[in-house]
Amino acid sequence: MRRIGIALALVAVFAVVAACGGSSGGSQPAGSTKISLTEFKFDPGTASPITVTHGKVVFWLVNTGNTSHDLAIKDSSGNTVATSELVSPGDSKEFDVDNLAAGSYTIVCTQPGHEASGMKGTLTAT
Repeated sequence: MRRIGIALALVAVFAVVAACGGSSGGSQPAGSTKISLTEFKFDPGTASPITVTHGKVVFWLVNTGNTSHDLAIKDSSGNTVATSELVSPGDSKEFDVDNLAAGSYTIVCTQPGHEASGMKGTLTAT
């Protein structure tokens, strides 16, 4: 009987942990900017710039590629302002950036060789 109680407690803990994940999978948060990540581009972002309102910015990163990607935001001096978590193939993650100043930024994937392969683009905060 004690084993059943322990097993049920573990199942409950796993269910709570799974429900609290929040930033992975699920659906796109309202008001967020969706960016698809693939080999080796951002869509939008690589061929067309992304425009957001300055301040708190919420991105919805969707990895449609076959390898893990991330998104780093660099200012005009090349300093990294923020970097997302790594997004696994087929996964989605919310990426929040607090207090993004108005201006032009470069976005890149920081995984080895990805930026050099063309995985970079433009972000403008108005």
